[in-house]
Amino acid sequence: MFQLTCPGKQCVKNDVLSGLTVALALVPEAVAFAFVAGVAPLVGLYAAFMMGIITAVIGGRPGMISGATGAMAVVMVALVAEHGVEYLFAAVLLAGLLQITAGLLRLGKFIRMVPHPVMLGFVNGLAIVIFLAQLKQFQVADENGSMIWLSGSSLWTMLGLVALTMAIIHFLPKLTAAIPASLAAIVTVTLLVILLDLDARSVQDVLRDLSGDPMATIAGGLPTFHLPMVPLTLETLQIILPYAFILAGVGLIESLLTMSLIDELTETRGRGNKECIGQGVGNTVNGLFGGMGGCAMIGQSMININSGGRGRLSGISAALFLLAFILVGSSLIEMIPVAALVGVMFMVVLGTFEWASFRLLGRIPVADTFVGILVALITVFADLAIAVIVGVIVSALVFAWKHAKQMQAATQLDQYGKKFYRLKGPLFFGSVQTFADLFDPKNDPHEVIVDFAEARVYDHSGLEAIDALADRYMRAGKALHIRHLNQECQNLLVKAGDLVEVNMMEDPIYRVADDRVA
Repeated sequence: MFQLTCPGKQCVKNDVLSGLTVALALVPEAVAFAFVAGVAPLVGLYAAFMMGIITAVIGGRPGMISGATGAMAVVMVALVAEHGVEYLFAAVLLAGLLQITAGLLRLGKFIRMVPHPVMLGFVNGLAIVIFLAQLKQFQVADENGSMIWLSGSSLWTMLGLVALTMAIIHFLPKLTAAIPASLAAIVTVTLLVILLDLDARSVQDVLRDLSGDPMATIAGGLPTFHLPMVPLTLETLQIILPYAFILAGVGLIESLLTMSLIDELTETRGRGNKECIGQGVGNTVNGLFGGMGGCAMIGQSMININSGGRGRLSGISAALFLLAFILVGSSLIEMIPVAALVGVMFMVVLGTFEWASFRLLGRIPVADTFVGILVALITVFADLAIAVIVGVIVSALVFAWKHAKQMQAATQLDQYGKKFYRLKGPLFFGSVQTFADLFDPKNDPHEVIVDFAEARVYDHSGLEAIDALADRYMRAGKALHIRHLNQECQNLLVKAGDLVEVNMMEDPIYRVADDRVA
């Protein structure tokens, strides 16, 4: 059921004011990411508007903000540089269709497989990335167009305004919750700079530095329908398809992980598959209306949540305010001091970083600590999607290694000279060597019984290990009997199939990961 916001005027007010705060923070980031991708500022602003309003309306996570992001912008650089912006629009359109397909196939549920150490690393790494991105605002273009660090009074003014912004955001909620602290901080610092005529860099200064155009502005009209002007050939598909897959993957991973974080903060649960479809529709529309596409933005989403935005109205408001800035309010937005927006983002960094992870050092397994640090470092120095994929793979390998050592066997000789192996633990690709080492066909008696009552076979490798064990005993001229193996395993075994003792009352029932037909 579609629910715009929670019941009550207070919820509406919180969502609208929070949306305004988010929109103010969206402007410089959308412009910066547009320049990262090598496209015009309006392409990034249009993307932020279209992604924001579409995902707010049909996405699976109320309160989450989507727009143009750095994670996707860095993927676009090579495509735009080599083939032009029209190929970018085509790739974004195709990426959107792939994301819709992922949602329809219900692949969003796989985000639940991301281990908690990977989530910690993702959150901490992203907090560091957001912090490092703000440091660029402490640079200014010199007469040659090169970026140099602020110094002297300009630097101290910038630092003072950032500190004032952070102080207002921290202390205002203790006095009143009538308006979002971030919005109050931005308005207060802007008025202070104007009234005192302080030498502080504004959003317009950032536009000039990034574009090199002294007349640069965010002003524009409504986005218009525009089919990507690319040849409809197989060669075009070969060019854009790899980028489309990467954009779709990066967008879904960042969006679903952000959704999981907001779920935890709000103690509610978003709908992953619906969010995949929402992101896909947003990117498809971007490709058809001249936007660079995007995905969920953890920084702006945190601003929204911390400012009281919980409903879909907050995301819709943010997108509509952003559109209003583009159409009629560009001159006002360009007056906002960058220091105010940097201060807001620094508070997001402080709120995003999991400081409790330091207390976990030495209290959790070393492998989990390693995975968290590894994911954070890869997020900072490489790419979010790569970091998460590597983290999941390493976590899976650590899990397999730990469980591989749990395969054990208790042995016993009965009064008739038969040897019993009572197995305990999982038999899968990681434990097959441990399983094989438990047995001694050369020195075992003539009759051996292997009992699987407390063991379980998980995959094809486990089945092959049982067949290999049967072969070893047959070559040694020994009689091997296998008990309590489930019916599916019995059907799939080749060499050991005739050696299985069938007991329909006691044999367990479970499924084995194998691609052969039982």
